[in-house]
Amino acid sequence: MPILSLIIWLTILGGLLTLFVGDQRCRMLALVISIIAFVFSLTLYFGFDNTTAQMQFVEHAAWLPSFGINYSLGVDGISAPLIILTTFINIVVVISAWEVIQDKPAMYLASFLIMTGFMVGVFAATDSILFYIFFEATLLPMFLIIGIWGGPRRVYATIKFFLYTFFGSVFMLVALIYMGSKTDSFAIQALHDLPLGSTAQTVIFFAFFIAFAVKIPMWPVHTWLPDAHVEAPTAGSAVLAAIMLKMGGYGFMRFSLPVVPDASAQLSWLVILFSLIAVVYIGFVALAQSDMKKLIAYSSISHMGFVTLGMFVIFGIMANSTEGAADGHVVMALEGAMVQMISHGFISAAMFLCVGVLYDRMHSRQIADYGGVVNTMPLFAAFMVFFAMANAGLPGTSGFVGEFMVILATFKANFWYAFLAASTLILGAAYTLWMVKRVVFGDVANENVAALTDINRREKYMLGLLAAMVLFFGLWPQPMVDMMHATIENLVQHVTTSKL
Repeated sequence: MPILSLIIWLTILGGLLTLFVGDQRCRMLALVISIIAFVFSLTLYFGFDNTTAQMQFVEHAAWLPSFGINYSLGVDGISAPLIILTTFINIVVVISAWEVIQDKPAMYLASFLIMTGFMVGVFAATDSILFYIFFEATLLPMFLIIGIWGGPRRVYATIKFFLYTFFGSVFMLVALIYMGSKTDSFAIQALHDLPLGSTAQTVIFFAFFIAFAVKIPMWPVHTWLPDAHVEAPTAGSAVLAAIMLKMGGYGFMRFSLPVVPDASAQLSWLVILFSLIAVVYIGFVALAQSDMKKLIAYSSISHMGFVTLGMFVIFGIMANSTEGAADGHVVMALEGAMVQMISHGFISAAMFLCVGVLYDRMHSRQIADYGGVVNTMPLFAAFMVFFAMANAGLPGTSGFVGEFMVILATFKANFWYAFLAASTLILGAAYTLWMVKRVVFGDVANENVAALTDINRREKYMLGLLAAMVLFFGLWPQPMVDMMHATIENLVQHVTTSKL
């Protein structure tokens, strides 16, 4: 079986199989399937040709030929890194749930395996309707994960999460059907080549914008995310932040920029405005939080503002540069957005898992309930401080690389854009280190903290894997950048070619 289908259906069918093996053997089976899927995904890296922007590992089969819909898969330098990230995070998630989830563990792990298959399908689909089906299908496992294993307000959070994200996607479907009727094909490449007038581009841009802005999520349609994070179980928060938010950023790069380049250019100011509000305003909102999960959730919104800023500031760079002179900084901005997505996947998952480690022991996420954790959990404290520094963008960690690339490129567009974006380096350090200071350092706050035990072997593996990735890509991001470079250059050619 071709490799992409193998990864997708191995995890989906493996998830279904996990349901039937029972609660005793489900953990080992889920771990084995996750590791196999990750090993298969690594072949995308080792077999990838960095010199071409063409789709690779292509699969094609007729599905609904009378409607022009096909089962078509393929990867390029944008989608391949996200697929590898997805399968890697799934391993960490399975490890995190090993001892913690005692209620229906088979259903819990099956939900994550099936969701992993759907998310890989989102990044691998080269047919727009297939992309939409996988995009919507990811809602169902997450709906169950939050709704069954979530906190006291899980029903409210689940319904809000589902309605927000489903509502946004409906507009995208209408736009896809409209464009498919114009080309008699739903292939994403056909949409890239479809000539569109100014009005059509503007309408389609907003249809995509609503769908992907909700998913990232951008201000002001971000309010579902803190509720979903607070009520979701630890692994649910990790996957939601690490992978599902990236589907919105991926959608902007795969659809909005190349399909409607003229509307993207004309309305780039709107996306930049919302991105800067997310970076600055949401950073201040994070400062005011007393719940650790909520603080990290708002931190995610702020950091994802860099992703959309990097994607749409390219039009300002081109406007302020002579023809051809902007290409290097445009490519840097888009690559910075991609690096930020991958990096945020590792760091946000790690931060939520650190909160989960504490919650498993004390059943509280309130910052005020902690203090002096380093005295009783020194190894855990080392991990949490490291991930906090990465979240604040410390040089040498992956959190610094993407933000630095975006800020550097943004200077070529507008000094004040770059200045406001760079403020997150101060704000991020403020809210992250404020939390660390009150939770980790100081004297032991109470007898509950005094009774804490340090992380066990399972938790060491879980946090150690993420720490290794954060450090590796912080010190040597070149393999990731090389993989996406040709694809980003090709995307720039699409974006700079008017359809009017």
